Amino acid sequence: MKNATRQNRHTPFLLYGVLLFILGFASYLVGVLLVFPRYLLGLRHLLDPISAWLVWYSGVPIMLGLAFALFDLLFLFSGKKPNAPVRFEPVRRRRVTVALTAYNDEDSIGPAVRDFLEHPLVERVIVVSNNCSDRTFERAQDAGAITFNEMAPGYGRCVFRCLSEAVKFEDTEFVVLCEGDSTFRAYDIEKLLAYAPHADIVNGTRTVEPLRQYVTQLSTFMYYGNIFVGKLLEAKHLGRGTITDVGTTYKLCRRESLIPLLDTLKPAVNLEFNAHFLDTALGNGLVLLECPITFHPRVGVSKGGNINNWRGFTVGMRMIFGMLDNWKRYA
Repeated sequence: MKNATRQNRHTPFLLYGVLLFILGFASYLVGVLLVFPRYLLGLRHLLDPISAWLVWYSGVPIMLGLAFALFDLLFLFSGKKPNAPVRFEPVRRRRVTVALTAYNDEDSIGPAVRDFLEHPLVERVIVVSNNCSDRTFERAQDAGAITFNEMAPGYGRCVFRCLSEAVKFEDTEFVVLCEGDSTFRAYDIEKLLAYAPHADIVNGTRTVEPLRQYVTQLSTFMYYGNIFVGKLLEAKHLGRGTITDVGTTYKLCRRESLIPLLDTLKPAVNLEFNAHFLDTALGNGLVLLECPITFHPRVGVSKGGNINNWRGFTVGMRMIFGMLDNWKRYA
């Protein structure tokens, strides 16, 4: 695909419907659970009207949500799904440029760089240090990486710098984005490339259980929350992709598709940048596929959205709000 072409904007009724249904059910549940303070604390005179109102009127968003969802699925779906043959664009040269994000990853960055450099399909490895305070930059250099230091703080700025530097190399048809914390392995490049003829972007998914190590920084709450947000993004772009992982960095991008996409991305988006990237790519008409990848425990301490469940929850909520307002607050 020579240029990213923005698709006609469709109202994401299924996305709105799912969120309205959840809002209505949550309101109903709160109304029911108020029975405990009403009777145990003797607050019936205060809480009875609130409980009755919540239980009664919770049906409004529930029914409206169902109507929106059914309208999208039964009447609009055929117009949203692209009427195009299955894409097959052969890979001309099976070589990739790998770009790794890094923030205070001095213990993991050297082995990660060497792992990718030793892969026969890797032309070079770029490491972007997000103004690290440890020896990440030096250890990446010592391992053989091409190193850059992104002074502006923020995960989104680091990823954007990775992609911007990687597309400058014209001798590779693909850019592989990954992290320098050793949670991913170079051998999965073979799998990503196997999907490459069919897509502009092959997004790695960590949600296939046999490929996910028993203990990782992705807790059960974050695992299912990630799938949930992925399905909301899928609902927004109904008929254009199957999405189960919006938080993974590991992905393969066609260079010729990535170059115009960079002009539409917003580096100011922070930990939710991967969701922003996928949302923007789909909104610009790029073909997105998911590929199961292996997921391993990170080396060192997590500094991103996987610190704890609360952090994961807040990042997930920012992803949802970003999808709803098309990331306008980051303009």
